[in-house]
Amino acid sequence: MNRNIVSFVLVGGLALALAGCEEPAESADPVVVVEADAPEVVTETVPLSSRSAAEAYVAAVQSVPPAVDTESETQAAQAAISAFAATLKSELTAAIQDGGPLNAIEVCNTRAIAIREQVSGDQGMQLSRVSLRTRNPDNAPLDWQKAVLESFDRFRKMGLDVNAMDWSNVVTVDGHPQFRYMKAIPTGGMCLMCHGQDIAPEVSAKLNELYPEDQATGYSEGEIRGAFVVVKDL
Repeated sequence: MNRNIVSFVLVGGLALALAGCEEPAESADPVVVVEADAPEVVTETVPLSSRSAAEAYVAAVQSVPPAVDTESETQAAQAAISAFAATLKSELTAAIQDGGPLNAIEVCNTRAIAIREQVSGDQGMQLSRVSLRTRNPDNAPLDWQKAVLESFDRFRKMGLDVNAMDWSNVVTVDGHPQFRYMKAIPTGGMCLMCHGQDIAPEVSAKLNELYPEDQATGYSEGEIRGAFVVVKDL
């Protein structure tokens, strides 16, 4: 069973308790997990059967994965994301200089996946990008990723720096610990050529051709366009 027991978003000194169960049991009720100083409360669904909510929560806490050096794992995840982002940005910049935003679309369509897979293989982890408004439907977030993305957006509206927003957690998957990390992706000026509110007609036409289900337009600079995700089995 893939169970996310308790996790925390640490952004600008605020702690947000996040919890969720990707595959809840048939008989389940919510258990409210309250973290001190948290700006809000999120419920976790855990199997209860005939047990009380308190008993279920105690059982969940007792099943938290063994201690993991999360600082080292976080640094490795950040390094992998930096390598991916730097390589992709370099190729996008070169493509734009060579042939404008239409060339950039081609890079995203053909090279982004290859770069991601290369970095993932080199670093021994699964690297991806997700968004609440996807261009490629394959980048739709899982439930736990969606919860983190939504919390990032709430923090942005509170005035926190998007560039500083990240999240990490360790969960138990099939009896083994798994490290998860997400880092918010801010919308930069270059992104607006293909993701903004005023897109050139030829660019819009190409996007519609390649991504008929595209939802990733209408952004303004500084908004959260999505997040990098790193998942590593430990």
